[in-house]
Amino acid sequence: MERNEECPECGNEQKFWLTASMEVHLGEKTKWRCSECNFGFIEINGISTLA
Repeated sequence: MERNEECPECGNEQKFWLTASMEVHLGEKTKWRCSECNFGFIEINGISTLA
């Protein structure tokens, strides 16, 4: 899976790739990586560490 997000390292919109997904007690946890600089962030049940 992939999606476009604003990358804080690159400074513009980049393609992010889904690198991991698992079910935790809070909901679904997903890990995403920027295809350009390898910056990563995590989402748990739709709440992102990008914010």
